[in-house]
Amino acid sequence: MSSTDLTQSHLGKCILAGQGKIKADLVLRNIGLLDVITGNITVTDIAIVGDRIVGTHDSYAGETEIDCTGKFAVPGFIDTHLHIESSLVTPLEFDRCVLPHGVTTVLCDPHEIANVLGSDGIKYFLECAEQSVMDIRVNLSSCVPATAFETAGARLEIEDLLPFRDHPKVVGLAEMMNYPGVLNLDPGIMAKLEAFQDGHIDGHAPLVRGLDLNGYMAAGIRTDHEATSAEEAREKLAKGMAILIREGSVSKDLEALAEILDENSSSFVALCTDDRNPLDIGEEGHLDSLVRRLIGHLKARNCPIHHAYRAASHSAARIFGLRDRGLIGPGWRADIAILDDLDTCDVSAVIAAGRRVTNDLFAKRKTIDPVGLSSMKATPVDAAAFACEPKPGQNQTPVIKVKPGLILTFRDEATLEIGENGLKPDLDNDVIKVAVVERHGINGNIGRSFVRGFGLKRGAIASSVGHDSHNITVVGANDADMAAAVNRLIEMGGGFAVADNGKVTAELPLPVAGLMSLEPFETVEKDLITLRAAAKDLGCVLPEPFLQVAFLALPVIPHLKMTDRGLFDVDKFDFV
Repeated sequence: MSSTDLTQSHLGKCILAGQGKIKADLVLRNIGLLDVITGNITVTDIAIVGDRIVGTHDSYAGETEIDCTGKFAVPGFIDTHLHIESSLVTPLEFDRCVLPHGVTTVLCDPHEIANVLGSDGIKYFLECAEQSVMDIRVNLSSCVPATAFETAGARLEIEDLLPFRDHPKVVGLAEMMNYPGVLNLDPGIMAKLEAFQDGHIDGHAPLVRGLDLNGYMAAGIRTDHEATSAEEAREKLAKGMAILIREGSVSKDLEALAEILDENSSSFVALCTDDRNPLDIGEEGHLDSLVRRLIGHLKARNCPIHHAYRAASHSAARIFGLRDRGLIGPGWRADIAILDDLDTCDVSAVIAAGRRVTNDLFAKRKTIDPVGLSSMKATPVDAAAFACEPKPGQNQTPVIKVKPGLILTFRDEATLEIGENGLKPDLDNDVIKVAVVERHGINGNIGRSFVRGFGLKRGAIASSVGHDSHNITVVGANDADMAAAVNRLIEMGGGFAVADNGKVTAELPLPVAGLMSLEPFETVEKDLITLRAAAKDLGCVLPEPFLQVAFLALPVIPHLKMTDRGLFDVDKFDFV
């Protein structure tokens, strides 16, 4: 039988089942259906054939029927921008732990693994996407490396991306982080923009305003997840740029942006997590957590709550051109979150592409072999590697200042004493050392400086998750513990480590490209709890110290960053 016959046969079954002439495959009976366009709630049956909804607002019979009396149905949630690697588990394990939160589609940027493994990292994600229960869509990483001011494990030019462009799981071009390259007509950036003009181009424009924003958007860039104030978001909305409200484990913008979501804007606002770790997923949830909190803000303003659900589903689908999903109605993809309560977004069951999500469904997936198990190519270091020599005639030392919940960093200064090994940390004034150790085996660079805001009184914290080139980033109160933490990461093949008094007190191996664990989500969550406690024991005052360490090395987010080549001023786009 030809594929055309199969398609016509399936369509015929959908049409007949929609008319009630034959049984549907699955019927959700007596469920409160929320219309995310009007806000109306109707108690009805929802009939499903294969992966398609065929009937609502009527009574149906099905081969399988589920009594949903007292429950509510909303369209499955769509995370519009994230890096699955930040969940610290593989894509298929992410699938298992996040889909039960009602997230049926994600648009991921495999930027992290691509910076380590190049095209092989993208291939791995696409292979996983073909096996996942949730619909994992991929935006192709646009900036690998993010800039030329750090050492990455790979470089992706337009020739490397084009073979993936027409893959059925690919949506478009991922966040265009090199906004100076856009504005200055960088040839490599222009080639990528040209190649994706007929598809989606995702934005990344922190604090880009006015004429610069106009020029950036004129490149065909339609979305942004980097707005950190309502004023910034409103300017971007006014110019036709869709806003993705972000709430990750470090970048927490929901409270600042919640006021922009209302009946006038919800069609142009969607939600994303960007980087969310297993602790926050386990303790708070995923997109369901964002919806829950936005509902609280909407109710406080007497605004209908369906706008939060619209942003999480229908608006997201429209913005990214996913025309088959985002509503619950005949002909739409059967991605449905079943809730116990609409006000609290309490997800009790999930239908993904017409299938009820169960552990058995995950067990049927094909296993994908991990990649990047030998990507850690740094050589061991000693304490002397972290010596910071003073610059002649310089009384004040530039210091990176971090704030909880922000990947934006700020420029500070400190007067530091000089010891036998150069400039000394000033623990009384919360100034400790920071270093980035090149780990791809390319040049052995080590960049060194100082950071304020961690609160460490002793010990060190190290991470091979170091956005975006994923070298080893370490902060510490002394050089010996910094060396101990870094050397343990090298030995493990990547991960997180906390060291105190020359010994590693807590660790989490991340052997998949130095970014992801091979262990189950629950094990990673448990290890993170231990790590967080170990960091707190050192005096750390940051709620999420490990991702905060990871973002110290990202030279496309203002204002002052640390790379393996040295301290970098993002505003001047040059080294200090």
